[in-house]
Amino acid sequence: MRENENMWRMLGGSLPLAAMVLGALPARAQQPRYNIVYIMTDDHTAQMMSCYDRRYVETPNLDRIANDGVRFTRSFVANSLSGPSRACMLTGKHSHKNGFTNNEHGVFDGTQQTMPKLMRQAGYQTAIIGKWHLVSLPTGFDYWNIVPEQGDYYNPDFITMKNDTVRETGYITNIITDKSLDWMEHRRDRSRPFALFIHHKACHRCWLPEMKYLTAYEDKTFPLPETFYDDYAGREAAAAQEMNVDRDMDIIYDTKMYLPGMTSRLSPNYLRMIGRMTVAEQLQYDAVYGPMSRAFYSKQPKGRELAEFKYQRYMRDYAKVLKSLDDNVGRVLDYLRDRGLLDSTLVVYTSDQGFYMGEHGWFDKRFMYEESLNTPLVMRLPAGFERRGAVDEMVQNIDYAPTFLELAGAPVPADIQGRSLLPLLKKNKPAKKWRRSVYYHFYEYPAEHMVKRHYGVRTDRYKLIHFYNDIDRWELFDLQTDPTEMKNIYGQPGTEKITRELLKELKQLQEEYDDPIRERFPIRL
Repeated sequence: MRENENMWRMLGGSLPLAAMVLGALPARAQQPRYNIVYIMTDDHTAQMMSCYDRRYVETPNLDRIANDGVRFTRSFVANSLSGPSRACMLTGKHSHKNGFTNNEHGVFDGTQQTMPKLMRQAGYQTAIIGKWHLVSLPTGFDYWNIVPEQGDYYNPDFITMKNDTVRETGYITNIITDKSLDWMEHRRDRSRPFALFIHHKACHRCWLPEMKYLTAYEDKTFPLPETFYDDYAGREAAAAQEMNVDRDMDIIYDTKMYLPGMTSRLSPNYLRMIGRMTVAEQLQYDAVYGPMSRAFYSKQPKGRELAEFKYQRYMRDYAKVLKSLDDNVGRVLDYLRDRGLLDSTLVVYTSDQGFYMGEHGWFDKRFMYEESLNTPLVMRLPAGFERRGAVDEMVQNIDYAPTFLELAGAPVPADIQGRSLLPLLKKNKPAKKWRRSVYYHFYEYPAEHMVKRHYGVRTDRYKLIHFYNDIDRWELFDLQTDPTEMKNIYGQPGTEKITRELLKELKQLQEEYDDPIRERFPIRL
């Protein structure tokens, strides 16, 4: 669009001459050159976003994106874990194809084909700021400034393109936004379109809030999920995990109930994190969490009282971290509006995966159950895209790469496994032909939280999961009659037909995506 406008000005406003010249340009040159601002958080779940669910928090700035654009109601990940999810986004391929299957032993191969590299070839500037979490350093970006590993909430370190580490002053969510706005305002080449990837640490464990929000939500009692006391009957893999709020949440690291001299398994990590504060910040922090800790240890709750105390602390601290995140999304939207960039920019907000907010008694992610398989996805669309409101088609994070490439007018390589979402956005009606299922594969076991390896298929109504490796169990859920996935109906009388259909669909997806697991566990119909 801007290129055409520049051509018009160069030609002195002569419509016939402009039409002749533009008509002679190749199709890609005539396509509007939209910018892309991709904002991704860590472990933010749809339940904690008010355009999806109003039970818990208000997220007015995130809702601005949905209100002015689209909200995907069935957005899924291919592998619900931070590093693998990011690799899927960058490559448009499932984990077994991009080579980064798990955080414990993975190192992303930066020499491979990635969407940012292809965007650069198409004439785009590319930049990534914030969380990377792929071990190797970024490639394919004109500019990058990333946090080491998970990053720190307070006074965090950043790795620069010179491969040196610099400690910044402040709260990480604010700093990542500061750096992103600075890049757009001062560092980019304004004659070229850009793709900016803003990757936040929030809302990752252990949910340390910005100073100004230390007391936020302390007067709120969050409703307990109906599945909080799940007994995992009929689901052996669900019973074997180590991500239970009651049993596995560390009282110091996760709930901040700490008094000097106390220790726990994860307390050294907690003390390191809060030790990054300035003296003034520590005094401010202790003024809030110190009295809570003394009250907790004087009361010493047990049983369900302790479990529900942990849940409330978890929810409140998570919501505090999210509040700063929402503020900073608003800052980015305001910048784009004030600079006149909104109509020429696709703004995407999502998370690397969903998260359990007490459902099934859990925190964390990993399982193929809905809360972690599903991830929020909202987009503010540039001029020329008509779709508004809810988008109900099933999409997946492998779809971002082909979407951005098509938007850039770049060819989409045949080996990319995702599908461009642009057909869903151009017209204000559902797509006539779209995928009927999504494929999922989780690999990281044995590891933290001890979630068994599994793969599966999700259709419009059903979900079939196979847990494997040191276990051989199948789970089948009817999401229409059992949306909370409490009743495993695999092998029950009357399910034979749907099981065969799902096995056929699973086999087809494993063949389509060329997952070698099909050779180890061949599906026989």
